[in-house]
Amino acid sequence: QVQLVESGGGLVQAGGSLRLSCAASGRTFSSYAMGWFRQTPGKEREFVATISRSGGNTYYADSVRGRFTISRDNAKNTVYLQMDSLKPEDTAVYFCAATPAYSSSTYYLGANSYNYWGQGTQVTVSS
Repeated sequence: QVQLVESGGGLVQAGGSLRLSCAASGRTFSSYAMGWFRQTPGKEREFVATISRSGGNTYYADSVRGRFTISRDNAKNTVYLQMDSLKPEDTAVYFCAATPAYSSSTYYLGANSYNYWGQGTQVTVSS
């Protein structure tokens, strides 16, 4: 099993920035594709961003493309989500997720594709 721990959430004004981190256990972090999802009360968990195991391929939801950046440091077993130009509608609990990847360039957009999940970190954006 892979254990994931998110950090970096908090309260920020609209237009501000936050950087989320997700630290993973184990020696095989580089074999996993990683994703970020978010969820608000009463709504389905929503895809935000994903990155392939090599870091060479990324994909973003239309709602965050151009504002958010996903990255990873395999030597540190950590994936990041840099969030800029935050909007009130970005308010949610953000979850880090991991899954064994089909290839070095593969990534996954569906929540059901991910085997392992962190506990989530709250991001609140005020107007």
